[in-house]
Amino acid sequence: MSEPKAGATLTERLRGVVREVAKFGAVGGLGVLVNLGVFNLIRTTTDLQVGRANVIAITVAIVCNYIGFRYFTYRDRDKSGRKREMTLFLLFSLIGMVIETGILYAATYGFGFDSPLQSNIFKLFGIGVATLFRFWSYRTWVFRALPESGHTMEPAVVGATSEVSEVSEDPAPAAAPQPESREQRAPRVPAV
Repeated sequence: MSEPKAGATLTERLRGVVREVAKFGAVGGLGVLVNLGVFNLIRTTTDLQVGRANVIAITVAIVCNYIGFRYFTYRDRDKSGRKREMTLFLLFSLIGMVIETGILYAATYGFGFDSPLQSNIFKLFGIGVATLFRFWSYRTWVFRALPESGHTMEPAVVGATSEVSEVSEDPAPAAAPQPESREQRAPRVPAV
């Protein structure tokens, strides 16, 4: 989904965000299923601790989510800086992993909630909190919007107003060349 144009109405902007949230939710929903499936598979078939099982499950989900976000949710976003995009995606995904694992770890080892049902409840809660962070960070920093023709868009930053500068679609005719001033005619010394 491309960012709304500078002159877009509030309704158009809202529709754009709703479409983006729906696509993000579809990919994220698949990621949650992968995450929970791998987590429960590991917990029932191995003796790994909750934290380690969670890290493995999240890692598998991160790979699935990147593919879904890049080729579905944000397929029309800037693709020029793939290395930067992947680095930021991994960084923000790891922060989300810390959020999710921290909540699960606190519930399991801090409060003793270690049954399969309790683990899944706190895992889902951790996924929800981490998802809010990931949605904001991915759309703001990782999958940047391409500027619309005739408009440039600055990335939105939480807590700051997003300024949009408009570029005229019909450029004004070029002004006639002005004679050079005395300072501009002075010989230039090449830089060493």
